[in-house]
This record gives sequence, C-alpha cells and structure tokens, in this order.
Amino acid sequence: MQLEDHLGDLCAKARAMSGISTTAAASAAGLSEAELADLEAAGQAPAKAKLAALGQLVGLDPAKLVAIAAGWLPTKKDLSIWRELRVFTTQDTDGLTVNCYLVWDEVTRDAALFDTGLEAPPILDCIAAEQLALKHIFITHSHWDHVEALPPLRAAWPKARLHSSSQSAPVDQRNKPAEITHLGGLRITYRETPGHAEDGVTYLVGNWQEDAPLVALVGDAIFAGSMGRGNPDWKLARQKVREQILTLPADTLLCPGHGPLTTVAEEQAHNPFF
Repeated sequence: MQLEDHLGDLCAKARAMSGISTTAAASAAGLSEAELADLEAAGQAPAKAKLAALGQLVGLDPAKLVAIAAGWLPTKKDLSIWRELRVFTTQDTDGLTVNCYLVWDEVTRDAALFDTGLEAPPILDCIAAEQLALKHIFITHSHWDHVEALPPLRAAWPKARLHSSSQSAPVDQRNKPAEITHLGGLRITYRETPGHAEDGVTYLVGNWQEDAPLVALVGDAIFAGSMGRGNPDWKLARQKVREQILTLPADTLLCPGHGPLTTVAEEQAHNPFF
C-alpha cells in the first residue's frame, strides 16, 4: 500500500495552492532550487531538508508533513465490516490507477456503483457473481478517469439511473437538493464538494447492517494524507473538505478516487493540508 501523493507531490501542490515561488520554498527548506525540484519530482528529501520550515511556508502542517516523510500510512481496512462493499482499482498503460466502488443491499440484491474507473469487466463480473441488479450509477465528478467505463456499463445496464452534479447532464440525472436514494435498507445522500472539480460530490452510504460506520465516496476531494488539485479553486476545495467531509463522524470510512482507504479520524490527525 502506498499513498496517492508522495512527499514531493504534497509540497508541489501546497506551493501551487499558496502561490509560493520555487526560490522562496527552496530557501525555507535549506535546499537549492534544483534539489527542491528533485524532491518534488521523486518524493525523496535530502537529510538536510528543513521539511517543517517548508511546510510552514507553503501552508502544510509541519508535524504532519514530517510524519508523511517518515512513512505514515492509514491502517489497512477490514472491509468485512461492510459486507456489501467492493473496491475496484483499475489501471491504464501509463500506470494511472483509479478506484471505483460497488455497494448493494444484502436482501434485495439491488446495487449502486460509485464512479466507473477505467474498465467495466471487473465490475460486471462481480455483479454477475453476486447476482445483483445495478440500479444506480453515482458520479463523484466528471473527470475522464472516473467515467471512462461508463458507456459499456450503461450498455449492460441501460435502466440504471445516473446521478451527477454536472450542469451539462440532463435534468433528470442531476442530484436534487436534499435527495435521498434508498437501496433496499441502505440510505444514500450527498454533499457538494466542488473545488477539485466544479461538479464535485461526496456520496454518503449509511444504515449498514450490524451498524457498520458511514461510508463516504469522496472522489478526488481528499486522499489519504493529501487532497486533489484545486483545479478551479484551491481555497474552495480545501474549505469544502473541512466543512463537508472532516465534519463527518470520526469512524466514517473515506473511499477516495485514488490511493488507499482512510477514515475521517486518520485524516484529521495526519493530513498536512488540514
């Protein structure tokens, strides 16, 4: 298991977010600009690097940044707690990996997919093996890697309802204010989390059997130890994570679009952006 973003990615993202020049960042870190470039590219810091000072300058929590550099990882999750949850990690030829998630009701066998990843066969195979009916496809945001497998999935399950917050989507596919979707006994709601993408959404799945914790499908709003790029708006991206994700119960399982699963408690304690 490894984080989606290494130490260098964190520093580069934070510099972009804060508008700090490479000259200023290198000086704070006690590095040359070439050494800083190497750190950001490879994620390996020279022993002399003053990471706490660098973090302070670019808006990262210094102690959390040092812990990431020392190898912090979220705990490995026991998904047997959520018996009707499956994670699919797909990969393209360039090494990009993308997560998507399937949940279903144990009694009705009705299923919902959250994002599609890069390929449909693993998802369709699971649906067939578990004898499920795909009723809903929820899109956390419309970036290509999260919807790449949508056409074959819709071809296989044409009656599955599509949910998104994209303003370009047909009106009947757009998330509605305070909308609740029932999947058998499961209850699906959502929170708007724009910033990384204008149509960013976090979906919440609750009412699991045996009182398993809430599950939040967060797309690229937050990763274990990091966050998605603030493409339209860094400030908004960070604000929405704080307000809409990190205010969830501490044991909420966070299911990001890239990288390992984590929890609200782990991100509150270890994510240097917050």
